[in-house]
Amino acid sequence: MTETGLQPERLDLDPAPVAPERDLMSKFDPLIAERQRLLDSGVTDPFAIVMEEVRSATEAVIKGRETILLGTYNYMGMTFDPDVIAAGKQALERFGSGTNGSRMLNGTFHDHMEVEQALRDFYGVSGAIVFSTGYMANLGMISTLVGKGEYVILDADSHASIYDGCKQGYAEIVRFRHNSVEDLDKRLGRLPKEAGKLVVLEGVYSMLGDVAPLKEMVAVAKKHGAMVLSDEAHSMGFYGPTGRGVYEDQGLEGQVDFVVGTFSKSVGTVGGFCISDHPKFEAIRLACRPYIFTASLPPSVVATATASIRKLMTATEKRRRLWDNARHLHGGLTQLGFRLGTKTPDSAIVAVILEDQQQAAAMWQALLDGGLYVNMARPPATPAGTFLLRCSLCAEHSREQLDRVLGMFADAGRAVGVIA
Repeated sequence: MTETGLQPERLDLDPAPVAPERDLMSKFDPLIAERQRLLDSGVTDPFAIVMEEVRSATEAVIKGRETILLGTYNYMGMTFDPDVIAAGKQALERFGSGTNGSRMLNGTFHDHMEVEQALRDFYGVSGAIVFSTGYMANLGMISTLVGKGEYVILDADSHASIYDGCKQGYAEIVRFRHNSVEDLDKRLGRLPKEAGKLVVLEGVYSMLGDVAPLKEMVAVAKKHGAMVLSDEAHSMGFYGPTGRGVYEDQGLEGQVDFVVGTFSKSVGTVGGFCISDHPKFEAIRLACRPYIFTASLPPSVVATATASIRKLMTATEKRRRLWDNARHLHGGLTQLGFRLGTKTPDSAIVAVILEDQQQAAAMWQALLDGGLYVNMARPPATPAGTFLLRCSLCAEHSREQLDRVLGMFADAGRAVGVIA
């Protein structure tokens, strides 16, 4: 008997076997093996590059070597603009390093209101909402706008953030062939007429740098009673008469219901946004989970965005230089014999198409060793079977830098056997 007067329970000396622990990381073994094969071939890990020092919008130090940057989205070169930097420093000293809360609680500061007003002024609209990243802007807007029993219709080559926004919500997802107006029309025609529909498009597609035929697609969407969201992340700042994007360039202001963008490209900082003239647009703040449950951006970050956006409103000369740079690089690479993603310089992105990952990696490494950084991209980021080196132009690239870039591409292409 025990002190409590109860018999002790019988010890089970032969317990039932315990199931072996399932390693949840094992699903990543193919990725680990593929990465190891790449490293074993002598290539620097292209997805773990460290900028040891950034000296300007177009130059950095990588692996101890002075390197031309041709793989950032700093299209308008605003990251080192003196007025932008000064605005960030002033906000940092005035409000501190962070907000410690979401926009719905204590996370709205003076500078958040200022940047949203700057966006309204830049786009000439009544509504603007800022998110913590461009990814969160797409995630939040798509999952909030379209619900159960409604439809999201998207281009098959849409950005991951657009696909993830669809997955986050409860709407039915319909894909159409990349940039096919005919396929969009056909698929919209199969949907119930009374159902809510959102067609999601991109002005410039980030991998190949190709431009959507927005004018025709918006006309088709409106014919079928659908609303339109256009992601102008890779066109804001330099496309269109005032830099609002491809939708402005194609004369679609007032016809696109929602425009999503980012601060991490032409604006030169970090953050995302959506603008709209819809009279009920502010209701998004009350229902959008990625807006409600995410910490707001530090005041210093949104202050830099405000300063940059206001300067971009009159950046006519920068826009001209960027387009000149895009034409020069595209024309030079074409003349050298490289296969490019577009036949003409349609955007600030110039994609060099290669045969396979081995060739892409060898070419990328040769360029890095020569002092040039570009992005290496492969599926699933690119269309199936497509391997490429993506070059992103900046308004601050000099002609001398671009001529050096062309020389490095020529040397690397011949060494790897991409061109003769």
